[in-house]
Amino acid sequence: METTETFESLVRAEFTPKSTYLNTASNSLLPARTVAALHEAALLRAEGRPLTPLFEDVEACRAAYARLAGVPVTRVAAGASVAAHSGVIAASLPAGAEVLTVEDDFTSVLNPFHVRGDLKVRTVPLERVAESVRPDTALVAVSAAQSADGRIADLPALREAAREHGARTYVDFSQSAGWLPMDADAYDFSAAVSFKWLLGPHGAAFLVVPEDFGGLSPVLAGWVAGEHPWDSCYGPVAELAHSARRFDLSHALFTFAGLRRSLDLIEELGVAAVHAHDVALADRFRAGLATLGHAPVPAPGSAIVSVPGLGERQPGLSRAGIELSNRAGNLRASFHLYNTPADVDRLLDVLSD
Repeated sequence: METTETFESLVRAEFTPKSTYLNTASNSLLPARTVAALHEAALLRAEGRPLTPLFEDVEACRAAYARLAGVPVTRVAAGASVAAHSGVIAASLPAGAEVLTVEDDFTSVLNPFHVRGDLKVRTVPLERVAESVRPDTALVAVSAAQSADGRIADLPALREAAREHGARTYVDFSQSAGWLPMDADAYDFSAAVSFKWLLGPHGAAFLVVPEDFGGLSPVLAGWVAGEHPWDSCYGPVAELAHSARRFDLSHALFTFAGLRRSLDLIEELGVAAVHAHDVALADRFRAGLATLGHAPVPAPGSAIVSVPGLGERQPGLSRAGIELSNRAGNLRASFHLYNTPADVDRLLDVLSD
């Protein structure tokens, strides 16, 4: 467990923002160690040196994510996007299967089920998802934290409802992995991207599958999905990986080189410490909003705060050096380890004008 002093010193050594950056729900800042690793990876290519270290970075990232997710590394696939992982899951379902999704959830979580064309996709409000699971539900797909407003799903209730009715579960942890403790072992499938709360570059996403692969077929498999990748470069893959690596997509090597160092930092700080820090800042913002007469979307315990009616303030805030997002007319602020109480107070001061 990191002390407050150690937490702050680690963060100060890694981040030098030039703005009041409150937009991690879109993408995070990069730690200094990550930027250095990206530079070194580029030099390997520029100078014609062997790329072996970059492939080692992929496996280090897989292992680090497995530790954060609480699952064996053999259950983790390394890919490029949540949409691609959702597509693999969608492809595994029989025609006519019912998929229960959440109203206005992030597109990558649910669109692959819609484009199949022969699945029954049912949509309900987030607060009703557990009670809406029924005997003919094949899969429940939901984000752990909603991208638009930070609301946190009642995952334990969802898990129990799915278990009662024999449905599988698919959870997108993209807006929570890195600040909200994660128990991927409790769900059949889960995914997360690298470039938000995990502090990595764009271009990587992880998929967690059951030990028996949950009936998934590696429909996107290429050479990296072989048990012996370098022997799987030509012709059909003769032997798929015996682990979840059979669901890997060709790796964006530079991305994983940087992400390895980002995940190192998350582990050094500890998710519990990051959670306490992030949520305290979000709660400070909620309290300040109340004094200004604004009511955010109810999302207790979330690091994301969405304020109805203030989305139009986003361009002006950006001109003032405060970076947030406008989501459907709501002003969305998202807090992470490089933010401070002074950042919150500056935002509140500008909003009060």
